[in-house]
Amino acid sequence: MSTHNTGILQVSDAVTLHYEKRGSGPVLLLIPGGAADAGLYAGTAGDLAAAGYTVVAYDPRGLSRSTLDGPLTDQRVAEWADDAHALLERHSPDEPAYVFGSSSGAIVALDLLARYPERLRRVVAHEPPLLEVLEDPAPYRALFAEVRDVFRKEGAGAAMTRFAEGLGGQREEAEAATELAPEIRDMAPRMHANLPVFLEHMLYPFATTPPDVEALRRAAERLVLAVGRDSREQIPLSGPATRLARLLGTDVAEFPGGHLGITEHPREFAQRLLAVLG
Repeated sequence: MSTHNTGILQVSDAVTLHYEKRGSGPVLLLIPGGAADAGLYAGTAGDLAAAGYTVVAYDPRGLSRSTLDGPLTDQRVAEWADDAHALLERHSPDEPAYVFGSSSGAIVALDLLARYPERLRRVVAHEPPLLEVLEDPAPYRALFAEVRDVFRKEGAGAAMTRFAEGLGGQREEAEAATELAPEIRDMAPRMHANLPVFLEHMLYPFATTPPDVEALRRAAERLVLAVGRDSREQIPLSGPATRLARLLGTDVAEFPGGHLGITEHPREFAQRLLAVLG
């Protein structure tokens, strides 16, 4: 694993972001999804840095080591995209950067591209669960709302079980999906601690925020929409990327594994990402 430097960036009076930086070359900003933090990319960042990128991963606001001073309320995609933009201003002030986002991090990456296209060379959005892009979002809206309700009544474990069931997974598959690669295991207790933030304040608000399709269409040459080869049947996860690609007139890139492919096959995932970054 490559060595890395850590730092903090204060983006407002209330928000301080923890980030990790490796390598040299053009900046590649990695945005984690769900309850994950910068540790999600511990198994891939070394390969990405070795390929000639300055790799910057970070903990989103209110998660793990990124502090949020004030009441925790429903999170807004635009604010998270502004945080990502602030990191780009810190690490790549004079040149456009590359961005990869996973899951809810991909939602943030798309909003970043829609609003700051001139700051980006290429954005890879892996399975953003943008329910409003689907032809019939109502059943999945109901599922995500139910998961939040189960969390409120029964806690995180019951909510994640309901989420896995709603996505069509079996209990054994859901448990296997949480088995992290050795490089990523240090993140596991932080992810567990972050689950209440994700389930109460991120899952439903992020998934029901519609993207700016027209702005993305104008920037489509900078965008790669990606899906996992094993999650194509999980409509709320892979379906939005596939449908958004049709709306934008672009292709979809297939990545190894499923929605959590980056934890299942980190080295293979890194090589695929390098290929689509060009």
